[in-house]
Amino acid sequence: MNQFIILLSFLFSLNFIQTKHPLSMGLNLLIQTMLISLLCGFHSYSYWFSYILFLIMLGGMMVLFLYVTSLASNELFNFNMMNFILKMFIFMMTMSLLMFNDNSMWLINNNDTSNFNFIYNINNENNLIKLYNNPTFNLTMLMIIYLFLTLLIAVKITDMNQGPLRQLY
Repeated sequence: MNQFIILLSFLFSLNFIQTKHPLSMGLNLLIQTMLISLLCGFHSYSYWFSYILFLIMLGGMMVLFLYVTSLASNELFNFNMMNFILKMFIFMMTMSLLMFNDNSMWLINNNDTSNFNFIYNINNENNLIKLYNNPTFNLTMLMIIYLFLTLLIAVKITDMNQGPLRQLY
C-alpha cells in the first residue's frame, strides 16, 4: 500500500511540472497533500498528525484559491485528453508490473509500524512536558510568535479596502 501511495505521489509530482494553469496546480497540490497525509497516517499511532497537516494545507490552499480566482480569473483552462489517457496508460502499466512482480505490495505490513508505535507509546505521557522544557521552549515560543505575526499579516493583506484583492462583484 505504501508503494502504491508513493507511486501516485510521484505521478502527481510529474504532472505538477507540466501544468500551466494555477487552479490545476492547486488541485495537484491538494491531492499531493492528501496522499502524504495518508502515508503519515499509516506510519503513526493515530491519524491526528496527518489530519492537522491536511487541515493546515487546506486552509493555505483556500487562501491561494482566493488569490488565483481574483487575479487570473479570465485565463482559459486547457485540458489535453490524449495526454491524460497516455499518463493513465503508463500508470496502469506500471501498477500492473508492480502487482505481478511483488504480491506483498498489496498486503499491509504492520510489523514495522507496530514496532514504531510501541516505541512511540512508551513516552507518550512525557511528550507534552518535553515541549515546554528549557531546550525546546525557545523554539516553541518562536513558532507561536511566527504564527501570530503571520495571522496579523494575512488579516492586513486581505483587508478589502487596502489589500491587493479586488472585489469580485
